[in-house]
Amino acid sequence: MDYQEIIDRRRALVIEPYKSLAEVGFDGPWVTPYQITSRSPEGPVLVALHWLDEPSILRERATLQNVGYLPNIRFNAVIDAALARQGLSRSDIYITQTFHLVPKKRSERVSQAAIRRSFDEVTRFELQGRKVIALGDVAAGECARHNVEHIAVCHPSRRGYSNEKNAIEIAEAIAALGFRGVIKEDGTQADG
Repeated sequence: MDYQEIIDRRRALVIEPYKSLAEVGFDGPWVTPYQITSRSPEGPVLVALHWLDEPSILRERATLQNVGYLPNIRFNAVIDAALARQGLSRSDIYITQTFHLVPKKRSERVSQAAIRRSFDEVTRFELQGRKVIALGDVAAGECARHNVEHIAVCHPSRRGYSNEKNAIEIAEAIAALGFRGVIKEDGTQADG
């Protein structure tokens, strides 16, 4: 299935009471806005729970339109730290999620039935033939349900552990899949 077909599947997904990206004014030529900067066709696929909630999207629209994610939240700080450990950048990976609609609040619990339906109708098509890292129990459970080969790791925002500990676990999974960029002697990523 080509990328546009997966976008079309995401656009067709309707599960009450959740809103679509179009309904919050954030539809675009991607399956998830993470893919504004993280849509590598060859890199590892990191699967998270969902993108953002409606108030965050409305409040942070300018940043989101530029990079597709909020760099200052813990989830993204950990992802960036894991990538830096491997000498990679956002453009070297593909990020998606199990649930492709927008919750009303950040802390809202998305039903398992809604997650399963979204994964069945959209996410599983993104993962075909890819090397997958499932971020957290929900993503790992959905990958397992569809027999998608994956490495299960912590959710980047896992409580009770430092950002560094979470980043190391994710970086080790990226390395286990064979992905590593060029790292200079000072530990920073080499350009180009």
